[in-house]
Amino acid sequence: MSLKFRLLMTGLVVPWLLMLLIAATTLSLHRSHHDELLRARLDHAIDLLAPQLGSPDDALQREATAARLLELDEVRALGIIDARGETLLQLGRLRSPPGLPRDGHRHLEQQATEWRLQTPLSGTEPTWLVLDVDASRLLLDHYRQIGLTALLLGIAALLLGGLTFATHRRLSPPLRAVDEALSRLARGESPPELAPSPGELAGLTERVNALASHLARARLETQRQIEQATAELEESMETIEVQNIELDIAHRRAVEANRIKSEFLANMSHEIRTPLNGIIGFCRLLDRSRLEPRQREWLEHVQRASSNLLMLVNDVLDFSKLEAGRLELERLPLDMVALVDEVLGLQAPLAHQKELQLLGLVYDDVPSVLTGDPMRIQQVLTNLVHNAVKFTRQGEVVVRVMVEQADPGRVILRISVTDTGTGLSPERQRRLFQAFHQAEPSHSREFGGSGLGLTICRQLVEQMGGEIGVESEPGQGATFSFTLPLEGSDLSERPPELELDGQTVLIEEPHPATRRALRHLFSRWGAQPLDDTTPPPQNASTALLVASLPHTPLTPEEASAWQRRLAELDCPTLLLANASPLDLPSLPLPHGGEILAKPLARATLASVVASLLDAGERSTQAAPQELSPPSVLRLLAVDDTESNRLLLRELVAGPGIEVSLAASGEEALALARQHPFDLVLMDIRMPGMDGVAATQALRRLGGPWRTTPVVAVTAHVLEEERHRLLASGLDDVLVKPLDATELRSALHRHLDVALPEGDETASPPREEAPVLIADDGELPTVDLELGARLAGGRVALARELLERLAGGLDDNEAALRRALEEGDDEALLDGIHALNGACRYCGAPRLGLIAESLETRLRTRGREAVIPLMDDLFAAMADLRDWAKPQARPGDS
Repeated sequence: MSLKFRLLMTGLVVPWLLMLLIAATTLSLHRSHHDELLRARLDHAIDLLAPQLGSPDDALQREATAARLLELDEVRALGIIDARGETLLQLGRLRSPPGLPRDGHRHLEQQATEWRLQTPLSGTEPTWLVLDVDASRLLLDHYRQIGLTALLLGIAALLLGGLTFATHRRLSPPLRAVDEALSRLARGESPPELAPSPGELAGLTERVNALASHLARARLETQRQIEQATAELEESMETIEVQNIELDIAHRRAVEANRIKSEFLANMSHEIRTPLNGIIGFCRLLDRSRLEPRQREWLEHVQRASSNLLMLVNDVLDFSKLEAGRLELERLPLDMVALVDEVLGLQAPLAHQKELQLLGLVYDDVPSVLTGDPMRIQQVLTNLVHNAVKFTRQGEVVVRVMVEQADPGRVILRISVTDTGTGLSPERQRRLFQAFHQAEPSHSREFGGSGLGLTICRQLVEQMGGEIGVESEPGQGATFSFTLPLEGSDLSERPPELELDGQTVLIEEPHPATRRALRHLFSRWGAQPLDDTTPPPQNASTALLVASLPHTPLTPEEASAWQRRLAELDCPTLLLANASPLDLPSLPLPHGGEILAKPLARATLASVVASLLDAGERSTQAAPQELSPPSVLRLLAVDDTESNRLLLRELVAGPGIEVSLAASGEEALALARQHPFDLVLMDIRMPGMDGVAATQALRRLGGPWRTTPVVAVTAHVLEEERHRLLASGLDDVLVKPLDATELRSALHRHLDVALPEGDETASPPREEAPVLIADDGELPTVDLELGARLAGGRVALARELLERLAGGLDDNEAALRRALEEGDDEALLDGIHALNGACRYCGAPRLGLIAESLETRLRTRGREAVIPLMDDLFAAMADLRDWAKPQARPGDS
């Protein structure tokens, strides 16, 4: 709101409105006052003349008196009427007939400027005086007053307007100058000094000038301080810049150190994995050769140690991946019973050394088929069980798997590992899941370990959507538990593996938890379990004795006592020993039976009990469909090596199975366009379109090919390669060489059908297999017994595969030498991979081992690592060609 408007409102409008209100009030009061004066004058005149007008005797005098009333300026006419309304006297012309008199009182009727006054007269007869009064003079006088008032108001408005305008002109310039000065001060400018203002604005002008002067001085002071602060800041910035440069150098060094660490971890893992793969390869080849039982046990120990070392390397790599957030989880079918049994079996040797009881309890409501990452779950559970066994000197380690929450399509399991070990204090529990921390500093020296296991477990469980924790008290053992969300469509109870039809089973087990577990299991299988706490039913014969040996080895007296008792029994006996298979006692079982090592796998126990009692064994999953002649399975085997295709066809050939062969991914795609297949066995490393590209092309065909199982069959696969293949759309990975058992398992897993068991008698006797042994004690160039086993017991096929392999060695050698000369690592890898894949199905162990070692080195360490072994490879190829020359005669194939 502007100053001018405010002045108009306060100096002109408001006073003028007040005067207008006063004038209106005065005019109204003036009009009322004049009306009252007229009424009073009329009343006075009537009161004076009424006695004379009321006398009816003297008409002339009445008329003269009435004429005196008519002389009043406002009276226009009058009349005298009697009670009947008849006019006795009328002077002037009445506006209307008077009508009948109302009553004995005086009445005044006002209609604008025309009034009528009616008043009674005193006399012998009742009469009334009626006057017509003209009040227009009062109205004209009122109008004159209004005009005069309006003139005065106009003059007042002019005076007020002039005064307001003069005041505005007097105040406006100084105020505008002050406003401009303040605006310039607000913008940080220095305004000129204001001229002195008149009157009351003089103080304001002086104060604005003082403010401007003060701000100018403050600005100068601020500028001086800013210049000083700028100089100090520049000096600080130089110092900070130097520090930033130092921090950047330190950061680059840290990043470089972290890169070197990651590179070192990767190189270390590859360097360790390369000899490990060689060791494992040698172990596999040795496992296929003739070994004494004791040598085979030693070989199993070597394989177990290699697996443990590989697990340690994987822990380091997993920790690095988890820190970088690059660990990917798989979604595969899993069975918690089999997984727990496998974990306990791996930890059994250490538990046997410490005489600990290992027990796995998977509750009945846990679904038999779930979907998750079995390798990572097994890794977490193995670490927890291994720690429990490691830190427990006596007692037991119990694994429990139960359902914590079940929803449609999803189930949350709680898995706990309870031990009777040393226990943990609350302070040690808090730092237990930190990297490189153990409960006690001395544990790393006493028990070994790097302190990474529980950290990896925590991160894996959290990445899988669960939580992990520990409950423990010092000296009371510990319980590690974690939740595990998994996908599961069938939330019903697991069906029993056996139907025992009420047979009586006597259980003698001193360990309470194992005894309860056996009782529950045999009850679910339909048997009547008895133990020391259960009285036997009358006339009930024992069908099976399940007894646990107190310890191993047995003393001669204990062995004799057990022999006498077993001889007295009339039923089969299942003896359980908390010892390794090598340390199981040799006790005669007159009525049949088995001696098994703890911990017992449920599948093993069900199989043994079924064989001893001739019980009907049931699968925990749907029974596999028997292949009938009308139901034909169409399988497609894709491999670029002819011998591999031939062997794949022979391994899966059987009634109701039709096998088509393709030598390349392009050929497989062409066959797929013609008709669908039930399952595809796909080689990965092929020239042109490789197995991954072929699988993706098959998926793009749509229709049934979107869900057709495609199983990778490759001669060399590391863990990262396996993950890559599964993520690329393949459903499973099988490693060459395959045998009928693996293929039966794959068909059952993906097609829910069972291949007929092969004729095991088709294998030639070990002593009849001719073997060529090198003079230097290395692996033989040719092992026909091994080849026959790989060929499903077909000796003729084994010879044919060897001859086909030897016949193609010239081309293979030429391709390898050409790749070496041209420096083509991709072609070199293709050639070595093809040779490795071909050797997987042939009885050529020496060439196969060299090819596998070369492929491992080439994948992990590069070209330089394979050069020293190339001469050995060419020599092994030459030896195989030399063997094949005398075989190439009629009748040999």
